[in-house]
Amino acid sequence: MSFFSNSGCKRLLSRFGLLSFLFVCTSAVYLHAQYDSGPNGPPDRPQYDQGDRSSAGGNWWEFDSEDRMTAVRRVRFEITSDNSLRDNRAVQSRIEIFCEKGKFKGSEFSPGIMLGPPTHPGLWGQPKMEVKVRVDNSHGNRGWNWNGRSLSMDKNSTRELLGAQIFRIEFLGRNGPEIAEFSPGGLYLNQITQACELTPKRP
Repeated sequence: MSFFSNSGCKRLLSRFGLLSFLFVCTSAVYLHAQYDSGPNGPPDRPQYDQGDRSSAGGNWWEFDSEDRMTAVRRVRFEITSDNSLRDNRAVQSRIEIFCEKGKFKGSEFSPGIMLGPPTHPGLWGQPKMEVKVRVDNSHGNRGWNWNGRSLSMDKNSTRELLGAQIFRIEFLGRNGPEIAEFSPGGLYLNQITQACELTPKRP
């Protein structure tokens, strides 16, 4: 009967909370290690880094490559932040959009500094960080997958980025909140539509 007492329930909930916390931390460490070795980064990242660089309008660059054996086209769009961050004034943040065979594959926010710890687990237990995103005059919170050095953006946020003039991300760095500011206006929308089948979306 003592097991079902208030103190017994409190002990059980306390142990359950501790186990959940340890699970999230273990997942975070595992994913961080995996990210360092490549598998949980963007798909075939080295192949996206190859190819010709050309302007994609405004502050955007397009990196276009083709697999020599399969002729698969891979395209990466990149934009860097207008500002540097408090934790490291020497670097800028960047957002990258990855596309393959004319389809969107994923997008990633890389702050250029060490991220703070994840804030909550996702549906499958993967570590996530809650960020605040400003798109022009709208703002809201998003939960992005965390892998230690970067955050995987959701597709809706990526589409909102395409049509924005102002795009800002407030996230947790190792020394507290940081804000990365981007000016994505001027992107050649026909290029990203052709390479990724992505269209702008209003928040």
